[in-house]
Amino acid sequence: MHGADPRLVLGLHRSRHHRDILTAALDLGVTALDTAAPYLGFRSHAVLAETAPDLLPQFTLSTKVGFFPGAGEAEHSLDPSRLRLAIEKAARELSREPDTVLLHNPERSLTSLSPADGQALLGSACTALADAARDGLCRTWGVSSWDTRPLGMVGVDALPSPDVLMVRAGFLVGIDLLDTTTVLRNAWQAGETWGMSPFGGGNGKVWEDFDPRPFLRQPHDGLSRVQAAFRTAFHLPSAAAVAVGADDPTHLAQLVQALGAEVDTAAVSQYLWALHGHRQS
Repeated sequence: MHGADPRLVLGLHRSRHHRDILTAALDLGVTALDTAAPYLGFRSHAVLAETAPDLLPQFTLSTKVGFFPGAGEAEHSLDPSRLRLAIEKAARELSREPDTVLLHNPERSLTSLSPADGQALLGSACTALADAARDGLCRTWGVSSWDTRPLGMVGVDALPSPDVLMVRAGFLVGIDLLDTTTVLRNAWQAGETWGMSPFGGGNGKVWEDFDPRPFLRQPHDGLSRVQAAFRTAFHLPSAAAVAVGADDPTHLAQLVQALGAEVDTAAVSQYLWALHGHRQS
């Protein structure tokens, strides 16, 4: 059994929520689990509690709120009262308080607002999550954003600082988004940065055409291109943890193995410099 390594977070976005992958994760030392209220058709919390009530206490668990069942498709809301009720519901469904609650893609409700209105709406939503943490409904709170650019337009430096900022990570994230994320987290004074979706939604063909292994220091023990892409994602942007989905225990074990590789940060810096130069040309 490997020692626990909190840098890899098992994400359940596309997971079948089967017990075997949770057991495999614990056997591999993966003790961080990330889900969200709308995952698995808004059944993620309840299914986890039903299928693995004895395993859940062994994980640090993060979840997300902000999407709600609607007519035909999920609707997004930053209404503080709805967010508070969603956090309380998550704790009931999970039969435990989540360790971290993240505001789920707040940009979805900000894109049509003025900067001032967006700041007020985002501020009230962040205050609702900060209050939930203060009241013991979770240990920490944060923001999970697929596209951080709208957040950078609302003056987050005047808002409560999140404990966690969860953002897209890896080679498939464009330089504009990487730059915006860096500026945002510095302005917001976020505690930790977590990455997500390091493989860009599972497009495996990318790694047939692009080899990221030169971004690892030698020797890298024969790691695959996918393993190298995952390991380097911790530096695109710099992140303390990366959430990745895996329903196959073998795939999960390969990702855990990749954590032992060392990234060539000079190569990453050169890569980012080249991206900036290509954008300006």
